[in-house]
Amino acid sequence: MKKTVLDPKNGFYLSKEILKVCKYSVLLAPMYLSAQTDSLKTKNISEVIIINNKIKAFETRRLKPVEGTSIFAAKKTEVVLMDTKIINKALNNPRQIYSQIAGINVFDSNDGGLQLNVGGRGLNPNRTANFNTRQNGYDISADVLGYPESYYTPTAEAIDEIQVVRGAASLQYGTQFGGLLNFKLKKPNRRRKIQFTSRNTIASFGTHTSFNSLTGKLGDFSYYGFFNYKKGDGFQENSDYKSQNGYLFFNYDLSKKTKFGVEFTKFKYLAHQPGGLTDYLYNQDPYQSIRARNWFNVDWNLWSVFFNHQFNKKQKLSVKAFGLDAKRESLGYRPARVGQPDYEGATRDLITGKFRNWGVETKFLQHLGKKKHTLLVGAKYYRANNTGRQGAGSKGSDADFNFDEENTNYYHQSDYTYPNQNVALFSEFIFKVSKDWSIVPGVRWEYIDTKAKGFYKKIILDNAGNTIFNETYHEDEKRLRNFFILGIGTSYKPNRQFEAYANLSQNYRSVTFSDIRMVNNALVIDPDIKDETGYTADIGVRGKWRRVISYDIGVYGLFYNNRIDNVFRQAEGYSGVQKVRTNVGEAVVFGVESLIDFNLKRLVLNNNKNWRWNIFANTAITHSEYVESETPGIKGNSVEFVPTLNLKTGMSFGYKNLLGSILLTKLSEQYTSATNEPTNPKDNTWGIQGTIPAYQLVDFVTSYRLNKHLKIEAGVSNIFNEVYFTRRATGYPGPGIIPSAPREYFLTVEMKF
Repeated sequence: MKKTVLDPKNGFYLSKEILKVCKYSVLLAPMYLSAQTDSLKTKNISEVIIINNKIKAFETRRLKPVEGTSIFAAKKTEVVLMDTKIINKALNNPRQIYSQIAGINVFDSNDGGLQLNVGGRGLNPNRTANFNTRQNGYDISADVLGYPESYYTPTAEAIDEIQVVRGAASLQYGTQFGGLLNFKLKKPNRRRKIQFTSRNTIASFGTHTSFNSLTGKLGDFSYYGFFNYKKGDGFQENSDYKSQNGYLFFNYDLSKKTKFGVEFTKFKYLAHQPGGLTDYLYNQDPYQSIRARNWFNVDWNLWSVFFNHQFNKKQKLSVKAFGLDAKRESLGYRPARVGQPDYEGATRDLITGKFRNWGVETKFLQHLGKKKHTLLVGAKYYRANNTGRQGAGSKGSDADFNFDEENTNYYHQSDYTYPNQNVALFSEFIFKVSKDWSIVPGVRWEYIDTKAKGFYKKIILDNAGNTIFNETYHEDEKRLRNFFILGIGTSYKPNRQFEAYANLSQNYRSVTFSDIRMVNNALVIDPDIKDETGYTADIGVRGKWRRVISYDIGVYGLFYNNRIDNVFRQAEGYSGVQKVRTNVGEAVVFGVESLIDFNLKRLVLNNNKNWRWNIFANTAITHSEYVESETPGIKGNSVEFVPTLNLKTGMSFGYKNLLGSILLTKLSEQYTSATNEPTNPKDNTWGIQGTIPAYQLVDFVTSYRLNKHLKIEAGVSNIFNEVYFTRRATGYPGPGIIPSAPREYFLTVEMKF
């Protein structure tokens, strides 16, 4: 194990890099401070008062029925207010960030929060692929249709709020079962010409980060930008990483009713991957690594141009163009058996993907009649031309992402292009039956044209390494879809404190690149795989009671046809089993989700403005079952990634400038495949069969503001040093068990001028 930052046993140390970053931040600060000529003269206000003014007693909010040119009425919506969260923002800790979002299931990672893996309601958390993931309202995943995995996640230090809309978001944002996950980044500070913020963090396992931002307003022009640097050794052997993330946002007010802007995001990182473990190796030492030569590289470039215009009080228009130019590269030793040790000189497997896509989305919103009915109509065009290649990489140990063109007998070879096209038309309408009661129907028409052109090779070698079979298979596959999805919701809100809502909406998920073709010893693809269809239903009540209790309690059902998952079958060509990705059957997931937040300040502390004290309970109790399947042994099984109990409960508190929070996370056991294989603790071959055991974690975070320019944050995650894991990966970063982090500490210093 490497030397640990903030570890009392090993001592406290600062790397040269973080000392340089802190030095430059301190040197830059006076320059920005002196440049500020119209600084507001304000009193020193305590952190508790500032946060209480922002959150009105609670840490989350719900989206309004209409926001901008979007309709959220009669839908289950949740919003994370980042400025009010007392969490480890520097490392994007997902279980802390989403602690008050009902039923969220997380793959804990060991890469400093560079990638987000969240799911829920029986949806695979892998790279958040079952959500329509957006930043400021535009797509950020690799390919919305063909490869909806998110390799880029905005740093929590730059996020204003995270909007989550469940399955009913399919009508406006895309047909995914998970719904919408939208990161709204911070906007320019319009009260200052220039404001500089620097946040520098040191943490366990050689981790340090530096976040620096500039914002302000000059006449009709406003801006916001940041640069975020991260570096860490990781808690496992061979798990070091380094990343850079930059962002620029410019807005120009053409008039009081018209705004025009552009934004650009650059995200680049290189991660050393320790690989997965078998159950035997994990039980022996969960933090060991038998892969020293595995690497992962990401280069993500996003752009967006937007135009917003309000014709009058009843009419609004928004137009947003966006695009992506990106690549991801994975390199490593991946034998058929996870437990097989790596050895120097063996050929490494190299997989590359290049993603170039762009789109335009236009929305028009109109308020109608005296009852204020609301009509939304919109259109989206999306086009992608992506490539994927797999073949022999180098035999060395470094991060060399070049193919070995001379190794023609390497048995994992494929080369494809994926030209995709999508046109969508959608509309929703809020029909006000009365002042209190609304009915919200919606429709979306989708035209999806996905293609896969290329080849793969099937090569068989004898025990001496001689080629006994070498065949190239060319493919030119086209899948054309043209369909409608429908939805309807209703809302009854007799006053501002109470609302009852219900919604039923169809969902759709097309097969992805990895569903169609990828050569992998641990996973093969069924050539007859089909798209998934289904629908989501939500019924619930939400509201507040005298600013003492905030609640959102509901039941939901998620109904799947042709659900895609991995099942074990006898492998071809050698003895043993192999995971096959196929349509498993029809599945049902239903349960109760509740978030209850108590503002104890009003009950116990006589609403003293210097205090903050909240206790919350976020509970999801879920049942799942495969109700039909043509695969033997599947019908009646539980759906994978569905813990029966998913509980997050905690407390946030504060007095004047001192704030703190404590969080308990508890999940019951969950299966990782439709076949519901039990865990074999003696397995030293695969590591991909079995359950994810139940686990329970406690985190603590505190912060103290010394003055209006300086704040200190500190905390410890996994206080009781629980040994656990949340993932059995079938591909990278495994395959095998991916262990989660032991106890870790962090310390952040924030300077703002």
